[in-house]
Amino acid sequence: MQIGFNAPTAGPLATPEAITQLLQGGEAMGYAYATFSDHVVIPTDIHAIYPYSDNGEFPAGARGARHEQLTEVMFAAARTTKLRLVTSVMVVPHRPAVLTAKILSTIDIFSNGRLTLGIGAGWLKEEFEALDAPDFAARGKVTDEYILAARELWTAAEPRFQGEHVAFDKISFEPKPVQPGGPPIWVGGESGPALRRTARLGDAWYPIGTNPAFPLDSLARYKAAVAKLHRLTAEAGRDTAQVGLALRVQKFGAELPALAGEGERHLFSGSAAQIVEDIHALRALGVSAIDFNFLGSTVEKVLAQMESFRASVMERI
Repeated sequence: MQIGFNAPTAGPLATPEAITQLLQGGEAMGYAYATFSDHVVIPTDIHAIYPYSDNGEFPAGARGARHEQLTEVMFAAARTTKLRLVTSVMVVPHRPAVLTAKILSTIDIFSNGRLTLGIGAGWLKEEFEALDAPDFAARGKVTDEYILAARELWTAAEPRFQGEHVAFDKISFEPKPVQPGGPPIWVGGESGPALRRTARLGDAWYPIGTNPAFPLDSLARYKAAVAKLHRLTAEAGRDTAQVGLALRVQKFGAELPALAGEGERHLFSGSAAQIVEDIHALRALGVSAIDFNFLGSTVEKVLAQMESFRASVMERI
């Protein structure tokens, strides 16, 4: 089981010095990967519904100054040697397809193959408009095309692609990523379209359990979602073993209620021993990677949380 942690792209700890301390500290403790979130701009007037809060509002603490995701990932690659670097998630339609494929390939090369591409179609319509991105209503199809185009660029000697939203031919795309076929793609999202995208295109499913519309807050609910994913994967003509399982955890321990929405025990609630049991149960289902969000007002406080989690949970799995 790989355990990851969130690296700040926004807030008071998103300075070069603090990010370096957190990344190198996590690497030294034995964490397997760090995650990086993605917003280019934050609109000041948001009407779009945020999927991961009960009231649909984008958290006020996430609206401040923030770094561009892929630039920070490259910085992280230069400051570490073993950590995998996971975009969590990259909003695919935000950036032009061919340019983004080149940036990701370059990061993969300079990190010596440590990039994992977590992807999403996006939720913030006002940000799409500010970036002059493709039509928000078409974001699902745009995401699929851009990923297929990237894989063509990463693998073909003479890449060519003809889609509704991206097309190219008679170009050279070198060098290729270090990882054969390009960085593994973890598909974020919990909805039906996200599951279908995972089944068709993903190397792994990478949901967050706090989406009120598609809750994954108990082991029973998560099992049911995995069963649906396996059915969709088989219908897409792929072996279910080709699609891994990863999970993002925003809250754990005392931050959570003891019971989930349907009355079963809430995943990752309670004591360290209970969290260990949850991780063992998820590993038995095929989950191979879980990342946690460690909060604190200083680098020292965040690293202390990470060290406590390492000693109480990671050493027991």
